Amino acid sequence: MAEVKFKRAPGNTELPLPNYATAGAAGMDLRAFLPDGPMTFLQGQVSLLSVGFSVELPRGTEMQIRPRSGLALKHGFLIPNAPGTVDEDYRGIIMVGLYYIGDAPFVIRHGDRIAQAVIADVRRYALVEVDELSDSTRGASGFGSTGLK
Repeated sequence: MAEVKFKRAPGNTELPLPNYATAGAAGMDLRAFLPDGPMTFLQGQVSLLSVGFSVELPRGTEMQIRPRSGLALKHGFLIPNAPGTVDEDYRGIIMVGLYYIGDAPFVIRHGDRIAQAVIADVRRYALVEVDELSDSTRGASGFGSTGLK
């Protein structure tokens, strides 16, 4: 099993490492690092929150930051750039953008689970400029062109 290395951010002495909640979970939980106290979100607010760790990913992988389904569906938190990508060569603090669409003010506290991260393989390709592309059945038909059913 490949290792994913995490380094604590300055001041993070007690948050647990990101972890998988169950043996079958695809995503590991990321927690809010809010050492200065809770943060109250108002409808329409977008904020960037630290998870209190930097990461060193295995070569050829990325970390995808995704919404937690309960926080999204029950409370109205979205990740505006979902899935966010942490590249294998990034060594800064992992940050999560949260967009709140709920009606009433909502408080996020230090240590609350705010997102999930999935480690995924990345393939790189040779990029080639051409004058023509091959034909396909769909062609250039775009959004909604294949119907709803």
